[in-house]
Amino acid sequence: MNDFSDRKLKSHGPCATLLAGLFPLAFYSALPLLSGGTERPTALPRTRGGHKLEQMLRASFQIRDLTIRPAAILAPMAGVTDTLFRRVIRGLGGCGLLMTEFTSSEGITRSAKKTLRYLYFQEDEHPITAQLFGANPAVMAEAAKMVEDLGYDAVDINLGCPAKKVVKCGGSGLLRDLPLLEQIFRAVRAAVKIPLTIKLRAGWDEKSIVAVDVAKLAESVGVEAVAVHPRTRVQGYSGAADWNVIAAVKQAVKIPVIGNGDVNRPEDAERMFRETGCDAVMIGRAAATNPWIFRQMQEFAETGGYTIPTEADRFRLLIDYYGQICAANLPDGVGKMKQFACWFTHSVGNGSELRRIVHTARTPGEILSSVESFFEGRATAVARATGAQEMVDPSPVGAGRSEDPAHGPSQHQRCEATLGT
Repeated sequence: MNDFSDRKLKSHGPCATLLAGLFPLAFYSALPLLSGGTERPTALPRTRGGHKLEQMLRASFQIRDLTIRPAAILAPMAGVTDTLFRRVIRGLGGCGLLMTEFTSSEGITRSAKKTLRYLYFQEDEHPITAQLFGANPAVMAEAAKMVEDLGYDAVDINLGCPAKKVVKCGGSGLLRDLPLLEQIFRAVRAAVKIPLTIKLRAGWDEKSIVAVDVAKLAESVGVEAVAVHPRTRVQGYSGAADWNVIAAVKQAVKIPVIGNGDVNRPEDAERMFRETGCDAVMIGRAAATNPWIFRQMQEFAETGGYTIPTEADRFRLLIDYYGQICAANLPDGVGKMKQFACWFTHSVGNGSELRRIVHTARTPGEILSSVESFFEGRATAVARATGAQEMVDPSPVGAGRSEDPAHGPSQHQRCEATLGT
């Protein structure tokens, strides 16, 4: 190890030492990534003859005086969109607005330590919105004021979560009680000066499609943007999203309308803009599977094509993200690593085997070692079959930095955790 590499290693803390010990060659190849490099280009698989699509994939939009550039938003996802994942997305580029995990207003106002951790963010995440859920107007207003005081750029009310435990006290359950919903809107609007937005579903079921009614109500009391996921609560995530609902909301209100649902690649985003007239596109699950999707959308708008990440790119991003989780010493670190593997590995060759070995590991160190071994095996197999170079190479990829913990600085940095998280 040379002096430069030694200094570089020490700058990333104790977890970096473990990573280097587990797989030194791959770790030092990834050091440029940990310092915030840029991904090497690959071939553009789809083109439109160089035709620019900015008119379809909008460059920016406004929520009052808040400029979102580009017009692409990371959707709030429970257990996924913490500060670590958000900064991965921010580092890769192309996402105009980040959103937190949905957070309980009751928990915030009780100053519950676990709940407050969900609201930790770093300065380089701006612009960023905190999303709240709850059914008590006074509590929602108090929580929104706390969000404003923390420095968030906007606050969002969750009217879309279909989970049973949430609909009892907010989420999509509020779509069945518009009078209560109006009270919540008015209370929160009066409590904060920052922009107020909502994210809703089409309705509770196919017999009660209320998205247009809720959007009109929201606009009338000062809500400044609405994101529409055009499935019902009963649908959950099954079936197809009915983009006609987004178009109907867009025609009914003057505030910005954000489309969400079934955008899995840049072409889908273009089609959503074209078919619904929405002002921006929000992406959730597809971003967990393919964190590059926002940059691909921007590239698609500018060139008509976009870069497909290689397995080497995926390896480096996965190792970096897992390293950040390890360094943050999260109490649920193992669970978070396993959850991410369920999403991210579906575009990796033999991904089912990678998911299996991640899910049988019991500590972050075991997971990191297993991932390294898996990709080394894949590289060897590819090299034997094609004569190609090893998959893991020193070229950097822009996937964020690993020095920041997930929910604020911790006093102790450890890499081992028990399975019960």
